[in-house]
Amino acid sequence: MKYRILIADDEVDILEFIRYNLQREGYEVYTAENGAEALRLAREHHPHLILLDRMMPVMDGAQTCRAIRQEPELKQTMVVFLSALGEEEEQLKGFDAGADDYLTKPIPMKLLVSRVQALLKRVDPDTDAAPAAEQGVTVDRDRYSVRCNGHEITLPRKEFALLDLLSSSPGKLFSREEIYSSIWGSEVVVGDRTIDVHIRKLRQKIGDDHIVTVKGVGYKFEP
Repeated sequence: MKYRILIADDEVDILEFIRYNLQREGYEVYTAENGAEALRLAREHHPHLILLDRMMPVMDGAQTCRAIRQEPELKQTMVVFLSALGEEEEQLKGFDAGADDYLTKPIPMKLLVSRVQALLKRVDPDTDAAPAAEQGVTVDRDRYSVRCNGHEITLPRKEFALLDLLSSSPGKLFSREEIYSSIWGSEVVVGDRTIDVHIRKLRQKIGDDHIVTVKGVGYKFEP
């Protein structure tokens, strides 16, 4: 089973750079741009490790860490601050909030990956894994609900419709034109990147393994 990692940082460039490098190492990675979103994703996906920035909107890193530590289902999750606030006093505040470790930005990516690997050696990858029968993604159109690895997740209307369409025929390649017509309708004008944005958001919520991109053609769903 893959290790699940959640990265929370309001600097999108940093977020995407770390996500890309950790995914290359084989980790299942989720991203959040504020503390509230990080807490929601942590509750949904039960990551083994959370990389948490200190300075974020909505909920800052310390508030988010304390909230995570109050969740019984996240008691095994390791929380590591990754922050530009490197002063000793700030690091102590991070540990007081419940962090397992504190890393200071900027940090070379190879070193960050190495630290992540070392930290995850303390964690059983099967910790809090859903039963085998509940693995994967299921869509219940009648109840308007989605379950991912045994956990129910909430999707906005368009994201739900997109996932429902793709998962209705696993393995089938849906062209971009077919998706536009089915989800937005032929009379609605949307930008060229609209599908890509919705796909990215879906992957963030259900993982990167289920929606496959066929470059220049469209997308397909793999259970």
